[in-house]
Amino acid sequence: MSGKAKHPQKLLLFRLSGPRLFGLGTLKIREILPFQRLTRLPHSHQAVLGTAVFRGSAVPVIDMAAAVGYPPLSREEQALGSIIVTDIQRREVGFLVRGVQRIVETDWKAVTPPPRALGPRAFITGMLDVDGDIIQLLDVELLLARVYPESLETQEVTLTDVQRETLKSLNILLVDDSQVARKQLCDVLDKEDIGYQVTSHGDEALQILLRDNTLGRPVDILVSDIEMPGLDGYELAFAVRDNSTLKQPYIILHTSLNSEMSLSYANQVGANEALTKFDAQELLQAMLRGASQDRS
Repeated sequence: MSGKAKHPQKLLLFRLSGPRLFGLGTLKIREILPFQRLTRLPHSHQAVLGTAVFRGSAVPVIDMAAAVGYPPLSREEQALGSIIVTDIQRREVGFLVRGVQRIVETDWKAVTPPPRALGPRAFITGMLDVDGDIIQLLDVELLLARVYPESLETQEVTLTDVQRETLKSLNILLVDDSQVARKQLCDVLDKEDIGYQVTSHGDEALQILLRDNTLGRPVDILVSDIEMPGLDGYELAFAVRDNSTLKQPYIILHTSLNSEMSLSYANQVGANEALTKFDAQELLQAMLRGASQDRS
């Protein structure tokens, strides 16, 4: 491979409370709607305002400000707000925000990880300077997990003893900037007693790949998120494929986006497979396909 993997991303900027700007990748967004009358949902999370009708289907609408810990929007603010309909982790969800600003184009290399001082409960995956404004990128996977905690329950998977031992023999590296996604990945392998390494950054993942290759125990399976600050999944896959000194791992890129475009581009940069988060059985079967290729 030659050249350079460039895949600029577009971000929708919006406000929740006060002047601070937040960002959400446009690939996650299906549509932006003006506020509409909502149908209440009994026994739902306090941040769930109700459901809206989107293309003939009922979509839950979450007050994003309330979900991340800000005061909920008043009725007046709701009426002036916008509903961002997203397609994340195989479900459509609407987020009500106070004000949509504009769409900007950026490169994930310009995104920096959030300060550690924010702690693990922060709903931020990265920060970006746009024309002097510091944009906070929201971890919508963590947000959804707080509103729908049942989504964090470890899925039941079925492996034969041979399949389990096959995966145990591999050097598996997991990369994801979302703490929720990392937990889901780790829980699946922990439940099957399968060893792995894990990191939240693409740059660190590349260093692990280079280090393990030098030590004579190269990574066999690389499972990486696509959207990450610094070195994103596309660039990580490209960097691995472009390095002739590396024993090439089986690369599985996964994303919360239900986007054919993002999955197609994953193949172009050298990934063996691209999966939409999150299905534990699909992930393990993809790893087994990688193990089979490695031994062929």
